[in-house]
Amino acid sequence: MKKMMFLAIVAICLASCTSKSADNKGNDSDSTSVAQVSDLAVYPLDSLLAVADQLVDKKVTVKGSVTHTCKHSGKRCFIVGDNENVSMRVEAKGNIGGFNRELVGSELAITGIVKERRLTKEYIDQYEKDVNDKKVKEDGSAETCQAELSNINEMRDWMKKNNKDYYAIYYMDGEEFSIVEQ
Repeated sequence: MKKMMFLAIVAICLASCTSKSADNKGNDSDSTSVAQVSDLAVYPLDSLLAVADQLVDKKVTVKGSVTHTCKHSGKRCFIVGDNENVSMRVEAKGNIGGFNRELVGSELAITGIVKERRLTKEYIDQYEKDVNDKKVKEDGSAETCQAELSNINEMRDWMKKNNKDYYAIYYMDGEEFSIVEQ
């Protein structure tokens, strides 16, 4: 939830046409296992996120269901796995011209490079200050502010639990994708 909410806040959604890879890798892995296709591991999204810190800057294939594509240029989409409260942003790079709106609801196998964005403690402190400043204006966004403050607290809890001085957000620079036939 915290990643999905924060990504929704950070993301500037754009959309356009799509370029589908004709390569359907036909993986029959279940949602908790990691399959091997050629020399790349194929991860269900939930499994990938569990080990994402070990996969940064590595090429992998991830499977997930598209929940959103950006409206104007299609340069990114968001996917979920079995846990629909956790999502991952995928940027259109490589052979992907864009993600079209018709992909929403489809399961994709996306090959690309796992990336990490680190939010520092200072960044999170400033974000909290900005949210509290917005809350003071009483512009009817109190519910949104509470959700943002909850996300900030979850980020801080994660940092403490993992003994980190940053909060990690994982995303993918997608290079190609195919629709997984059900």
